[in-house]
Amino acid sequence: MTNKLKQRENYPSFVIHSTENSFGFGYRKNNTHESDVLFIKKFDNDLCNNLVNDLNKFISKENLQKINKLAVSIGPANFNASRLIVVLARTISQQINCPLDSFSSFEIMAKRIASKNNIFTNKKSFWIYKKLKRKGYIAGKYEICHYEKNSLDVVIRETVSPKVVKELESEESSFEANYDDKKDLKELLNLSNKNLLNSTENSWRKVLPLYPISPIN
Repeated sequence: MTNKLKQRENYPSFVIHSTENSFGFGYRKNNTHESDVLFIKKFDNDLCNNLVNDLNKFISKENLQKINKLAVSIGPANFNASRLIVVLARTISQQINCPLDSFSSFEIMAKRIASKNNIFTNKKSFWIYKKLKRKGYIAGKYEICHYEKNSLDVVIRETVSPKVVKELESEESSFEANYDDKKDLKELLNLSNKNLLNSTENSWRKVLPLYPISPIN
């Protein structure tokens, strides 16, 4: 292992995630799950102001300045929450000059859903969907690119970003979206940390909230 890689393993990561009724922060001090610190909270009436207040309580300005990798979930979830946490993540990334990764909520939960439904050995791709209140679904497609007996080594790629569809593909496996604050925060830290070790750098300018039925779509 090179000295550069060893140094990168000690870089702290910070992530922000939201679901349909909650949001959370995750902080990984180094490349170990034992160093993870999580914060999860249900939405309140003034999410805009409380989001910043809770951030200040969760992580000090000194530790925030040490962050070397940021990641944020962009949806589909609660649109207002997704918009707010993306704005917050973009602002932090710009202010501390730190790369910002973004992942759809479905991509974050994909490994957990694949593991729960035991599709590693007999299926290469599957859909994750969320049924809309009126008609249709929001659905994204995921492909298992690499699989080892240790589920931590599984690599899943998002091949179709979550979008509105009228019907689900009947010939392909599909599973309903299932948000899990704690597990999804930890997986977001894993995804961000993997990009850090691979020296993948993404600009905050390209990160936008994803919500297929938002007013601008």
